[in-house]
Amino acid sequence: MLWRVRATLPDQPGALAVLAQNCGDAGVNILGLQIFPGVDSVTDELILRTPSGWGEADLAGLVERSGGNGASAVRCTENALVDQPTRFVRAARAVSSHPASFPEVVAKLFDAEPERRDAAAGQDVMELVVGDVQVQLRRTAPFTPTEIARGTALADLVGDVLARMLKPDVVRIADRTSGEPVMDATPDGLAAVLDGVTVGVARLRPTEEAGVLDLSLRVYPEFQRRGIGQRLLREVARKAHAEQATDLVMTTGVDNQAVLPMVLAAGLRGRIRMAAETLTVRVPLRDLKPVPA
Repeated sequence: MLWRVRATLPDQPGALAVLAQNCGDAGVNILGLQIFPGVDSVTDELILRTPSGWGEADLAGLVERSGGNGASAVRCTENALVDQPTRFVRAARAVSSHPASFPEVVAKLFDAEPERRDAAAGQDVMELVVGDVQVQLRRTAPFTPTEIARGTALADLVGDVLARMLKPDVVRIADRTSGEPVMDATPDGLAAVLDGVTVGVARLRPTEEAGVLDLSLRVYPEFQRRGIGQRLLREVARKAHAEQATDLVMTTGVDNQAVLPMVLAAGLRGRIRMAAETLTVRVPLRDLKPVPA
């Protein structure tokens, strides 16, 4: 049985040797090791193969007998044995090709749990920012300064890639058609209308949370990648703000590659949450600028 174990050990010579000796005496094989230096202590992450029947309590006891504390253990697979630099290179390649996959990629990279409303007490949080979009990751084991630095570097990479993507990709509809769409108000939102044809819709619905509106936004396939979605998002946010809403919430699949670029291109701030196969973007409206007169 494989386990990923994190523990804090004293920053002194021989501390890791004691843990290794006790693992050997208990029939526990160390297959992988990462060291995260601290100020007065060191965080060690080990991939351990234990005898059958071992559980979290047994591993915590092994760490305590070795002079460590703060042990956390989760079961893992052979994938945990992949070289760490290799994992980060693969993650960088993945987000370079598909920047909107960043929340999913970074969550897997750090073995983090998606943020949920009912998040367990005591979980540590790492906040990463891409442009004005905030991605939050949670897990039981504390994030080390090294991991935060790695996550921040990846977020910076995504920001750079998106900046390059958005500059040539902001193509005005006038370059491809006879005009720009008109944003027509509907009973529950806005419709983008071009030459009398509806090409995109944004619908608002109340939620159980006061002041928070659920937003569904769709641009028809033949009119995508023309800036219509980001304009719809921007205009419907202003409409919601004028109606005293405090936040917009959009929910989609984690594989939706358009959400992150659209929010950034619309010039809005947001926070991304992941839960299983669902990606939720929450856009606060308090700092939204009013429509120019």
